[in-house]
Amino acid sequence: MSWTLRADMVDDLARGAAVLGTGGGGDPYIGALLAKQALAAHGPVEVVTLDEIPADAQTLTVAMMGAPTVMVEKLPSLDEVTAPVTALGTFLGRPITHITCAEVGGVNSTIPVAAAAVLGLPLVDGDGMGRAFPELQMVLPTLYSVSASPLGFADEKGNAGVLNTTTSHWAERIARVACVEMGCSIMIAGFGMDGATAARALVPGSLRHSIEISAAITAARAAKTDPVAAAAAQLRGRVIATGKVVDVERGTTGGFARGQARIENSDGTTTLLFQNEHLIARREDAILTTTPDLIIVVDSESSEPITTEALRYGQRVSVLSAPSDPRWHQPEALSMVGPRYFGYDVDSCRFDGTPEPRELQ
Repeated sequence: MSWTLRADMVDDLARGAAVLGTGGGGDPYIGALLAKQALAAHGPVEVVTLDEIPADAQTLTVAMMGAPTVMVEKLPSLDEVTAPVTALGTFLGRPITHITCAEVGGVNSTIPVAAAAVLGLPLVDGDGMGRAFPELQMVLPTLYSVSASPLGFADEKGNAGVLNTTTSHWAERIARVACVEMGCSIMIAGFGMDGATAARALVPGSLRHSIEISAAITAARAAKTDPVAAAAAQLRGRVIATGKVVDVERGTTGGFARGQARIENSDGTTTLLFQNEHLIARREDAILTTTPDLIIVVDSESSEPITTEALRYGQRVSVLSAPSDPRWHQPEALSMVGPRYFGYDVDSCRFDGTPEPRELQ
């Protein structure tokens, strides 16, 4: 059943999405400000479930592409958010009817809210991942032969265009170069789908789930119970480490925030490896969990999510591991988002520590 997203719901959406963002997806605070600005100016947004999208609808995902570390200094505007949608609608020669989230993580859960509000379009309660991933083609619609191309893009200077590429991977490669040249963050719109395809290819209920995660954290704090445990329960996951951040290595290269963080406690050292999002968690030489399952860092007391660009020495954190959408564990999906794709010489390991068949090369 459809529901209405108001400005007073944005903070909960942003917090829950930051949890699901596995450390990436951009600063949720910035995205929340943008969404609130749009909702204040244009009114609330209608959110529709996957089964309510008309079969002949024209949906588009709207997102920020680039390094989350850049976004804290290079703030997007509402014009920048809507420009790629407008450019792509002109290119397609037909009206856009629905806005969707490419990923539910971080800022990319709230930028589509801003786009939907400004454009006066309904927003789909679903997304292309159920988490966040760093590259354009890393969405479930790819498994359904949906291409990112044609892809609209725009920056804060007013530059805008449309890429028409042979594959999503080529769209990623070309758009990433443009992204770096345009300041390492741009707004994009793509993965055009009709309603029937969107209903099959997207993860259902992502926005509602984000709000529920945040509500569970708030309720646990009010009841003076463990908000980290409450978040883990909502995620159907577990706590795999708790301790102090003792080292963070991070750099912005090739349009990505890459690095690692070490967390120490009396049981030893847990190391997190990330490329925008956390991809591998290991303790000493043992792999605890890997992409595509979720690795999430939160404050140990408040359960506030901490993005990879916000990790700092001295923070007391808990690391959660949770299952991804089961479609990510298909061999063709693992070849796209498994640890070996990112250059790590390890096999994929599920959130509960169990291995799975070696992913395709």
